[in-house]
Amino acid sequence: MAANQGERTRRRLSTEERREQLLSVGARLFSESPYDDVWIEQVAEIAGVSRGLLYHYFPTKRDFFAAVVERESERMLRMTAAVPGIPVRAQLASGLDAYLTYVAAHAHGYRAFHRADASGDQAVRRVYRRALAAQERQILAALGADPEFGPVFEQRPDVRLAVRGWLAFTTAVCLEWLRGSDLSREQVGELCARALLGVIAGPA
Repeated sequence: MAANQGERTRRRLSTEERREQLLSVGARLFSESPYDDVWIEQVAEIAGVSRGLLYHYFPTKRDFFAAVVERESERMLRMTAAVPGIPVRAQLASGLDAYLTYVAAHAHGYRAFHRADASGDQAVRRVYRRALAAQERQILAALGADPEFGPVFEQRPDVRLAVRGWLAFTTAVCLEWLRGSDLSREQVGELCARALLGVIAGPA
């Protein structure tokens, strides 16, 4: 009877719902264990599906982990997208609040995303680095269109590198925050905002 109920539950999920379920399970497992220690069989068992069905969605573990990384990247980019016409200073606090909301709500996915660079799989690492590059471009585009910071690009050839360093700093702060830092979300946001403004508004 239980097996029949499980079959009915599986049939009720649409293709997209099933894919999301599998990615959520993967995000949790990859956030808790190194890439090599996660087995497809674990994912299938937790999700209550056959290994064959999982492979139907993701042909290899590499494809599966890459999909987890891509999903988290897309979420982050959506939640932190710049609003045209609003100055960067005005957007920074709200943008970081949205980012930290994402980090708190999707802690497993965030950790899994940032484990990708240490996965040892070059294809997965390329997906991760493309995702970081997309975040960097999004920030640079917002800065470049800003009336205050736009001119900085002509005078500061180091801005791109500074933004890349700030992303690494923010990641380290957020991962530490998830481990149980005493700082509140507001304090973490203020810390990250000051770090970015200090880099791009300071002297060359």
